[in-house]
Amino acid sequence: MLDVADPRAAKDARSPKARTRPSPPRIRWGRIAAWAILIMVMLITLFPFYWMLRTSFSSTRALAAGSANLLPVDFTLGAYKRVLGLASPAEAIAEGGSSATLNFWLYLRNSVIVATITTIGQVFFSSMAAYAFARMRWPGRDAVFLLFISALMVPPIFTTLPNFVLIKDLGLLNTYLGIVLPGLLMTPFAVFFLRQFFLGVNRELDEAARIDGAGHPRIFLRILLPVAKMPIMTLAVLTYIGAWNDYFWPLLVGKSENVRVLTVALGVFQSQTPQGSPDWAGLMAATLVAALPVLAIFMILGRRVIDSLGYTGVK
Repeated sequence: MLDVADPRAAKDARSPKARTRPSPPRIRWGRIAAWAILIMVMLITLFPFYWMLRTSFSSTRALAAGSANLLPVDFTLGAYKRVLGLASPAEAIAEGGSSATLNFWLYLRNSVIVATITTIGQVFFSSMAAYAFARMRWPGRDAVFLLFISALMVPPIFTTLPNFVLIKDLGLLNTYLGIVLPGLLMTPFAVFFLRQFFLGVNRELDEAARIDGAGHPRIFLRILLPVAKMPIMTLAVLTYIGAWNDYFWPLLVGKSENVRVLTVALGVFQSQTPQGSPDWAGLMAATLVAALPVLAIFMILGRRVIDSLGYTGVK
């Protein structure tokens, strides 16, 4: 029996070795269920992209027979050759594709031109408007901004017909300028996004610049634009992706082959049905190749975009 009167015995009884071993950690079923649901949602979200990839590596002629296969049916690179103009009409027809050519590089160039011009113009002019609403004081500023921002509640389809009539009267149909003009100057979202950042910038920067004799153009170009580099980059990425994916407006005003963008060209390619059904393999290959530039931009700048969405300014 343990003699509690002995101090050494009492010390040994209180030692860590004498204590009971800790119980094993409990299984957190709630966390396991949350991870299972998250993985399931990710698989459901990514499955269409996998199916697009699987279809692009399949032969159009064999797709109907192997529609339930999860792997490419009659694996081939013929769809990518047809899209990039590397396949002859005989080879395209042999795989169930269309003998019509898809001038992919021309349409890719047109999409790059339209998206780049729209992004540069919209970001620059929206930043100037945001500076005027946030840093300058003039009569009726808040009322004008409220009227301007109320345009966010107007569906874009309501302004399509007036814009089309204006572009037609100006003689700008089937031109790059006609495609980019409605979104070239500014949009309510872009102005609101940058204005919120400019409001958070310390006004002491403006006062210090005015003491040195700087006016509004110099303050805007030399002080606020460098400070707003991250929000401007975010807006540029969002604008570029939106302009790249736009379909309806370029379809209305840019039907000519010389200015046809890639999204419209893919719709025309889908309508070519030489054998009773679209060239699904070629269409999926063209869609995948067309999405690569946007995916590359988001992979390179995506982290900065996400970080800057919560950036409120310099205090």
